[in-house]
Amino acid sequence: MKVVFAIDSMKGCLSSMECGEAAAKGLMRAIPDAEYEVRPLADGGEGTVQAVTVGCNGSFEKIDVTGPLGQKVTATYGIIENPEKTAVIEISAAAGITLISPVDMDPFKTTTYGVGEIIKDAISKGCRHFIVGLGGSATNDVGIGMLQALGYKFYDSHKHEIKGDEDFLTGGDLEFIHSISTKHVLPELAECSFRVACDVNNPLIGPTGASHIFGPQKGLFESEIETADGWMQRFATLSEKELGYSVDPFFNGAGAAGGLGFAFKYYLGGELEAGNRIVIEETNLKKYISEADLVVTGEGMLDRQTAMGKAPLGIAHIAKVFDKPVIALVGSVSASFDGDVLPDVEAYFPVLRRAVSLKEAMKPATAKTNIAATSEQVFRLVNSILKINND
Repeated sequence: MKVVFAIDSMKGCLSSMECGEAAAKGLMRAIPDAEYEVRPLADGGEGTVQAVTVGCNGSFEKIDVTGPLGQKVTATYGIIENPEKTAVIEISAAAGITLISPVDMDPFKTTTYGVGEIIKDAISKGCRHFIVGLGGSATNDVGIGMLQALGYKFYDSHKHEIKGDEDFLTGGDLEFIHSISTKHVLPELAECSFRVACDVNNPLIGPTGASHIFGPQKGLFESEIETADGWMQRFATLSEKELGYSVDPFFNGAGAAGGLGFAFKYYLGGELEAGNRIVIEETNLKKYISEADLVVTGEGMLDRQTAMGKAPLGIAHIAKVFDKPVIALVGSVSASFDGDVLPDVEAYFPVLRRAVSLKEAMKPATAKTNIAATSEQVFRLVNSILKINND
């Protein structure tokens, strides 16, 4: 028997690879002569750099960049050498909401400048292809901070360059932009391609746009939402004029990460795609699944969002194309989902074995023990069924 483990990370607890290795231990206890492959999985958000870089035998780079409030933060990104030099980036490493305290959240003061610094660093190291995970941002600046770091210049109504109070642009600086210059843009950008993992469909502007839907959780007051949305509308109109081609602020994903979806598509020529599809394709997971007898996937919480297309469901769909059975190991099952069928999955198993506090359950050692033990029992059952069928 050959088993492929492709389990999403259990956020705040275990990485994708750690989940897979724990489940593989259970397999080996139950069926010592089984073969297995542990493959990384992510959906384009947290864990994407780890999953794709490890899955493609890449290396990790660390760089000090400008954080969302201007503080220096150390960001990690991946570099894959083959078939072309590719950088794997999570925007949250430089502009993430977890990098600031709730009391300091203010989209008028936060910036994506550090994201541009990561891109510049990767370009200086020879990267011309980028995989970018959107999600988890503290920003609402339509990417002007990132674009500033890459050489775009922005001017006010008096044709004075806007540099920001601390030499980086923030969401609040959108109010003053009246013209844009591309004359000093990093020339290597013309050689670069951006594959952008985006799992939200929100447009840039309007009632379902970045400011209305995501602004409040980033610190926007109710009275500021329409103002921020108006600035974004004006920026989109100005972008069409200055870039010289049509832009659509209502396309699906334009509002992702405070408008970074819009910036990547229209300023950097990026293609927005489902995050799990990018990870699956870049790590060649189809090949491994096609060679397996059984596939194990999973994630931290099984709920209705899982069934709407998260990474484990992508694995299950691919497995069914190759007529492979799928088992899911999950941290827990939402009460709203318990008893429901997960498409293309034969059965799912929560790994919690006894009543413990969330804090205890989230301890890495506890989680690994629970995953391995549950996996062992699953494969003991699988092995007994195989013996019955072979007799």
